[in-house]
Amino acid sequence: MEEDILRTITRIAAITVAAGLSTHANAQKNYGPGVTDTEIKIGQTMPYSGPASSLAMFGRVPLAYFKKVNAEGGINGRKVNLISLDDAFSPPKTVEQVRKLVESDEVLAIMGSVGTPTGLATAKYLNAKKVPQLFLTSGSPKLEDPKGLPWTTTFYASQLVEARIYAEYLLKSRPDAKLAVLYQNDDLGKGYLSGIKIGLGAKATTMIVKETGYEITEPTIDSQILTLKASGADTLFIAGTPKFAAQAIRKAHETNWKVQHVLMSGVSQISSTLRPAGLEASTGAVTSIWHKQPGDPDWADDKDMRDYQAFLKEWAPGEQTDDSTSAFAYTIAQMMVEVLKRCGDDLTRENVLKQATNVKGLQLPLMVPGVRVNISPDNRVAWRQGRMARFDGSRWVFFGDIITVSADP
Repeated sequence: MEEDILRTITRIAAITVAAGLSTHANAQKNYGPGVTDTEIKIGQTMPYSGPASSLAMFGRVPLAYFKKVNAEGGINGRKVNLISLDDAFSPPKTVEQVRKLVESDEVLAIMGSVGTPTGLATAKYLNAKKVPQLFLTSGSPKLEDPKGLPWTTTFYASQLVEARIYAEYLLKSRPDAKLAVLYQNDDLGKGYLSGIKIGLGAKATTMIVKETGYEITEPTIDSQILTLKASGADTLFIAGTPKFAAQAIRKAHETNWKVQHVLMSGVSQISSTLRPAGLEASTGAVTSIWHKQPGDPDWADDKDMRDYQAFLKEWAPGEQTDDSTSAFAYTIAQMMVEVLKRCGDDLTRENVLKQATNVKGLQLPLMVPGVRVNISPDNRVAWRQGRMARFDGSRWVFFGDIITVSADP
């Protein structure tokens, strides 16, 4: 009798332990759409064609980076399948492609898509579907809205933060400047225009002598530059995309407009903006830098820069080695890998969002030392620092210390 009771207790204990192990295993592996034991499916849209096609490396470089990650064993044993679709930088096309990624491809999340207007066009849909829209290359305050868009995060210089850095530079170094503003007539350009006015405060009405917009579909902006020159401005703030920034710098030079160019970081690349504009024409321009510049002698012996150059050589040999946009695309891919690693085996959309919005003091390899990523559930501005630099005809040269500002007016 006692032996029977003992055997029963032993069986119950074994069943209990097995059930506990099974429950633990199930708790360890919790999958959302697009995830299996061997794969994590992520989506993005890119301007591989259209007026912003010069930014297509934001798709090409992450694709190459994930190939590298997969060749090295993937993330926690799973390969990343990044589905990158062309949206031609057209919001209606972006909506169509994002719907395909979510409803047909069933991706776990959207990451690293390019553009403010395209990001805004899809944000409400993705938030309604509770699909993480992560690390958009946009600094628009409209997309840094944790209450209205809780499933969206950006990963670019905040328009308000960056514009206030330029305002601080102008107020300290050129307090009597006559400022003209050339802006792209969309949320990108208007965001920077608003930011520079906020940063200048009471002096905005006296310092800004002319502001002129342009449409991204326009072939040239020669007429806008002539209008701005006629205003008598001695300083030009350019907020747009590389193609038009290059046109603006070149036209100002051709018309002998001796103007101080202030370039938002998105149009400060030597390869895609300054070289097409003309290196002589670009000499003296200033910008804010928060990312190490490939090809700059200051970073020649930097281990992380050497790792990046080695990555390009092996995995993305078609990309320009001195292009800072490609380097930043590499950083976005690293940021996504960091989030997926932190998720472990809990690869649900909810946990991906949780990990992406709980980042504190993260120093990514190619970010300028002191520029750290901080993202929280209540604040989606990824970083608040930058350092001013001046183009000397061949490279950007830092001046002054890192500037830290608030994202709030």
